[in-house]
Amino acid sequence: MWTVGTILGVGLFIGFVMMIVKLVPHKRPPPPPPDQYTQALHKALMFFNAQRSGPLPKHNGVSWRGNSCMKDGLSDSTVRKSLVGGFYDAGDAIKFNYPMAWSMTMLSWSVIEYKAKYEAIGELDHVKELIKWGTDYLLKTFNSSADTIDRIVAQVGVGDTSKGGAQPNDHYCWMRPEDIDYPRPVTECHSCSDLASEMAAALAAASIVFKDSKTYSDKLVRGAKALYKFGRLQRGRYSPNGSDQAIFYNSTSYWDEFVWGGAWMYFATGNNTYLSVATAPGMAKHAGAYWLDSPNYGVFTWDDKLPGAQVLLSRLRLFLSPGYPYEEILRTFHNQTDNVMCSYLPMYNSFNFTKGGMIQLNHGRPQPLQYVVNAAFLASLYSDYLDAADTPGWYCGPTFYTTEVLRKFARSQLDYVLGKNPLKMSYVVGFGNKYPKRAHHRGASIPHNGVKYGCKGGFKWRETKKPNPNILIGALVAGPDRHDGFKDVRTNYNYTEPTLAANAGLVAALISLTNIHVKSGIDKNTIFSAVPPMFPTPPPPPSAWKP
Repeated sequence: MWTVGTILGVGLFIGFVMMIVKLVPHKRPPPPPPDQYTQALHKALMFFNAQRSGPLPKHNGVSWRGNSCMKDGLSDSTVRKSLVGGFYDAGDAIKFNYPMAWSMTMLSWSVIEYKAKYEAIGELDHVKELIKWGTDYLLKTFNSSADTIDRIVAQVGVGDTSKGGAQPNDHYCWMRPEDIDYPRPVTECHSCSDLASEMAAALAAASIVFKDSKTYSDKLVRGAKALYKFGRLQRGRYSPNGSDQAIFYNSTSYWDEFVWGGAWMYFATGNNTYLSVATAPGMAKHAGAYWLDSPNYGVFTWDDKLPGAQVLLSRLRLFLSPGYPYEEILRTFHNQTDNVMCSYLPMYNSFNFTKGGMIQLNHGRPQPLQYVVNAAFLASLYSDYLDAADTPGWYCGPTFYTTEVLRKFARSQLDYVLGKNPLKMSYVVGFGNKYPKRAHHRGASIPHNGVKYGCKGGFKWRETKKPNPNILIGALVAGPDRHDGFKDVRTNYNYTEPTLAANAGLVAALISLTNIHVKSGIDKNTIFSAVPPMFPTPPPPPSAWKP
């Protein structure tokens, strides 16, 4: 009895102590403040809110923006269908499908890889809403309910002012989008493999983001199939010489889009036909995979998708290794991705760096930052791929570099963008203590005061040296020159104009480097959701023998 009583007494005492420990409130240490990449990311996403066209949602969060261009498409006698929605490209009100589609592909790619990070910082719903805003619009620009199409919309609005005269258009006039009253012509194309394949990539990537919404995901896949088929059958560039598209977003080739679009189509559908296209030796050759001496080799842009496609297909080789008949080209892409990563390192002199440390991927020409953030994203993402594959680094010739070298490069470039540069200037509007105050942007530069300023009425706001009355939160401006100099002048778009494509690259780079307390690295499996097993499932074992 004494033994039993002692055991019960000790048990009750321990239980009492544990109850007190649980009931007494504990002071948990507060979570660490968000790092600068997270803070900048919140702002960078808001730029897309400011670029929305059409009827804005109540929670858009940009007080100086309102509904705009509500008759797009309907007012064009040759089209007569609603093209309301989408995003304005830059400081103007033109909707260019080519860079818009690429921007949606990039945002989707970043969500597929880093969904947990977006969720942890409270931005997952926001970025998915932005992607859907873009894909909803893209679905309007062709017959998305058909399996075969013969045309797609290339852009809404006109920017060419070289023909003389004072014909109002989106570049001649300086107006808030809400006040536009001049005609906005629609440009269609009937042989535009590059645009069609990029739009297919955008819808295919988004279908993976929205895979839990089966109806919408299936709709995106169906549209992507029709677009990619159209692009493969009706060969041609979307930007013929002399066209508006050629002036502002000229496409140099469509072969890289065939590889890029084919890769995304494969991941969205699991259909090996698309992988066969993306990995065809002739396709790689035409896309420039062997142009190693080209000064632009490895520069990932809205025009040249090959570097991104090679990283994406290297992912397939690292994690699934599909083998024959894809292995030869996949190994080539993997090796060339390694070479591109080497080219980003200063010691190999593939690209010059400014004295302040910015890589000059466009060789000293204006508007450099869009290329810088894309390279930072690829480097950071590839380092995560290698880590996830338990590969500590990669070789540049005989020299081995760890994945941390790639992250250091990516961080150095983003740090430059965010203010670690000779001017101590953040090139993201609204971030930091010193940032551009005169972004080349019509809506941001004209007061939101209830007064309608006509086509020429806004010129005084364009020319004034005063800061913009509306802050274009999160906009990545074009950037400094090759000497790290910057002119905060509204009329000089080579320094101060932001674009959708640049901000998409910025968002992707920032989320890849955010340092938050969730499972680090990439989501290895979601992108492969539709991909069937690489090898046939073995048959079940025979049933037990019965005598």
